[in-house]
Amino acid sequence: MLTRIDHIGIACHDLDTTVEFYRATYGFEVFHTEVNEEQGVREAMLKINDTSDGGASYLQLLEPIREDSAVGKWLAKNGEGVHHIAFGTADVDGDAAAVRDKGVRVLYDEPRRGSMGSRITFLHPKDCHGVLTELVTSAPVEAPEH
Repeated sequence: MLTRIDHIGIACHDLDTTVEFYRATYGFEVFHTEVNEEQGVREAMLKINDTSDGGASYLQLLEPIREDSAVGKWLAKNGEGVHHIAFGTADVDGDAAAVRDKGVRVLYDEPRRGSMGSRITFLHPKDCHGVLTELVTSAPVEAPEH
């Protein structure tokens, strides 16, 4: 069962400049950064708030590191802006199977590694009223180191 909006993915040409805009304009701070070679992106997660299910909601800023990455191709065609919406779930496998059974195309046969160790899959935008939709199971939260 989907429990929250996990994040909104925003494609950008320059990650550092975009991060600075969201910091200066809205006060959002970077919670996590990483390079995802498989997805071909450099990303920053800006935490917006905690959620009642123990997760959080984020803005995910995505800068392609390769022109042939999915985000790179999308950015070349559409320009900067909202790329996708992601819903949090405790069971990405089960929820992906449930929506597949309802006729929605799931883009990955098996979930892949996403931001911060999460497990993700995407739903075809043509089956979701033009919106690229991601399902996310967050990685278990580790206790802070002291």
